[in-house]
Amino acid sequence: MKRYKKLTQVLFSPAVASLFLLPGCKPADKHGADNPPVGFAVKTEVVHADIIAKEVSVSGNIEGSTTVKLGFLVPGKINYVSNKEGETISKGQLIASLDPTNYSIAKGSADVQVSTATDEFNRLNILHDRGSLSESDFSKAGFNLQQAKLQQQLQQKNLSDTRLYSPISGVLLKRQAEVGEIVAVGIPLFVIADIKKVKVLAYVPEAELHEVKIGQISKINISSLDKVFTGKVIEVGSAADATSRAFTIKIELDNPGLLIRPGMIAEAKIATAKKKQVILLPAECIQQDLANQSYVFVLDKTQNKVFKRRISLGDMFDNKIEIISGLTDGEVVITSGQKRLSDGSSISITNK
Repeated sequence: MKRYKKLTQVLFSPAVASLFLLPGCKPADKHGADNPPVGFAVKTEVVHADIIAKEVSVSGNIEGSTTVKLGFLVPGKINYVSNKEGETISKGQLIASLDPTNYSIAKGSADVQVSTATDEFNRLNILHDRGSLSESDFSKAGFNLQQAKLQQQLQQKNLSDTRLYSPISGVLLKRQAEVGEIVAVGIPLFVIADIKKVKVLAYVPEAELHEVKIGQISKINISSLDKVFTGKVIEVGSAADATSRAFTIKIELDNPGLLIRPGMIAEAKIATAKKKQVILLPAECIQQDLANQSYVFVLDKTQNKVFKRRISLGDMFDNKIEIISGLTDGEVVITSGQKRLSDGSSISITNK
């Protein structure tokens, strides 16, 4: 027993245990001496300057091609309203009417006056033909008949004006009257717009006005519809706004399905005849730091590492963004996989 105990002590003595720590006995490195760590897998794109048409970008509101405000020409109490806001209206359709009682009575009274004046004129005409009536008395009877007929026409018009009809086909944008209300003359109660075609009303800065011409084509983005439409400049203002010093322009576009409604916000880009050289990058490769500063990762080919580069952004062209400063032609930027990167990260390019 004593001999066995002594052998055990030799096997686990510090000298023997140190044999397990010799370099030749170390566990194999995870990557191995011939397999250095591989960097983050990314995709890249070489920066190239493109020649594109210069654009004038403006923001504006949508309005109907024709917009009318309607009110009654006579006062009275509303007894009928046809449509609600947002509903379509046809040309010549009855929109609203007033209680016609008073105007019907006035028209009836005028009819009686015409009948009386006509009878009187016919009777005096017989006497005039016989020479029994002076010329002045006969003329007076003729004037009375003429006045009665004019009064009859006036009352007929007042009666007709108790019914309000739409002069155009379109959409009822505003309805500011209800049945039972008493309205005065000339107050706008209904607003109707023809929206088969619509217009973008926008303002152009004084410095860019010379680049906008009637007939130019414009791409119009309406964010609420998530669609881009094509329009044409139809008006260019000749006088600047007194406060903003900007000039109004109008861009007309078709409205299929009547999806575009007055009041919507539109972003318009008008292509000009001028060309400019720009650097464009996909929007998805641009990031923002905590200071809200835009940046991209640029590849250093000698080190196979990437470094953050702050950039200034310009206009949007389709799905790409103009880079005003921060990049030069020929540099390589990271377009995919950049979310995992930091300044100085090693990379492995997957799009070679």
